This record gives sequence, C-alpha cells and structure tokens, in this order.
Amino acid sequence: MSRHLSTPSFVAGLMLGILATGVWFASDTDSLDSFLSLQTADTTSSANKTPVPESGALSVAASQPAGTTVAVESVTVSPPGVWVAVREINGADLGNVLGAVRVNGPRTEVTIPLLRATEPGLPYAVELYRDDGNGEFDLSNDSVYVDFATGAPAIAYFSTTN
Repeated sequence: MSRHLSTPSFVAGLMLGILATGVWFASDTDSLDSFLSLQTADTTSSANKTPVPESGALSVAASQPAGTTVAVESVTVSPPGVWVAVREINGADLGNVLGAVRVNGPRTEVTIPLLRATEPGLPYAVELYRDDGNGEFDLSNDSVYVDFATGAPAIAYFSTTN
C-alpha cells in the first residue's frame, strides 16, 4: 500500500521543522553567548595589551633594520588564519618572496625569518595570503588576502635602514 504526501502536509511539516529549529537555537543561550563573545572579544594582546586593528589589517613599522628577519607589529585575521609574506619591491611591482610564516588568528609581534637578508635603503612589502588548504606557502596557489574593510589586498610597505 502506497501513501502519497500532499503538498499542504509537506508545507506544514516544513514549517513545523523550521519553528522547532528556531526554538532550539533560541533556547541554547550558551552557544549564542559564546558566539557573541567572539564578536566582541578584547582586541588587545594579552602579553602586552597592544591594540590590534579591527579588520583583516596588517601593521608594520615603516622603517626596519636590514637583516635576516622582518618584524610585523600586528596581523588581525580570523581563524584559520593566513600566510604573512615579505616581498621585494621591483619598481612599482612586488618581486620575490623572501620569507613567509603562518599566523592562525590575531597576533602581535610576528617575526618572519627570511631566506635572503633585506638590504639597507630598499623598499619591501608584507602581504597576507590565504592558504589553498595544503598547509604550505605557495605564491602561485595561495590567494591574496583581501581586507574586507577596504576591499584591497592586505599589504603594508616598509623600508630598511643600516
């Protein structure tokens, strides 16, 4: 014996399911509270209480000593994070990547070790990239991270000193 479900019965069941789901979510205040606390979390580093920008921004000192590392003041991204890469500047274009590190969320005082040292008096850039899922930095496969506040790639420029 075969029974067919009528359209009004299907719609009534669907509406009842949506109502039950809404009641369940509304009664789960712990989940709602934890979600809201993530949205309003303290945006300062617990180590040094340095303010962290509100968006997927990047902050780098405008002048840094030349050498085998680059210091990034802050990176503000949500998990699962991004790659932070140091790039040479060739004229008006970004050049080779000198080094990159993975940052899994908002961080301050990030040090990026370089494969080749920066040279005094030259401009460089730090740029954020989304991982393609393989866990390794690959300039040709990882996409540039866009700062949703500005719609532009998250990039910061600096120059080196002696």
